Amino acid sequence: MQRHNFSPPHRLRIGSLTRGGLVEALKTSAVLLNATAKALLEDAVFDQVEVEDVEIVERTVGELGFPDGATLFQVFAAAQERGLRLCPPTAGPYMRLSMLDQQTAPDSIMSKGRAPSGSITVASIPLREDDEYPKGFYLRVVDGVPWLRGYRCTEQHNWSADDWLLFRL
Repeated sequence: MQRHNFSPPHRLRIGSLTRGGLVEALKTSAVLLNATAKALLEDAVFDQVEVEDVEIVERTVGELGFPDGATLFQVFAAAQERGLRLCPPTAGPYMRLSMLDQQTAPDSIMSKGRAPSGSITVASIPLREDDEYPKGFYLRVVDGVPWLRGYRCTEQHNWSADDWLLFRL
C-alpha cells in the first residue's frame, strides 16, 4: 500500500487567509477546482475561520478496521476510537496548498460512486445533512495538475478499504 508524499504527521496552519486570499493562493499555485469545491468555498464557514496549527495523518479505510469498506460515519467513529480527530471543514484548501507535490493519479478517470484513484479525502464533518450539498473536499493530482475537488455522497455510501483519508491528531 503506497503512502502519499508527506511525512507523518504533516504540520499545517489553517485559517490564516481570508476567503479571497485563499482563493487567490489556490489560483497562484495553479490548483484547479471543480464546481463542488467552489460551492464549498462559498459556504459561510469560510467567513469566520480561526487560525490553528494542526497535525495531519493519513489512513485507509482498511487500516481503520474495515477490510470490506464502511460508511463515512463508521470510518469517522473508528478513527476517533483510535485517537484521530476530524479536520475542520475549512482545512481542505490549506491541505491542497501544502501538498502540491502529491503523486499524480494513475489515471484521469473520475469514478462516480467511489473515490477516484490517487485521491485523498479530507475527513471532516459535513456542513449540512442534505445529500445534495457537498460533504467535503478531496485532493487529487491529474496529469501533473493539482486539484481541490468537492464530493457528495449519501450516508449509505460504502467507502472502499483502500480509500485514503486525512485526519488530525
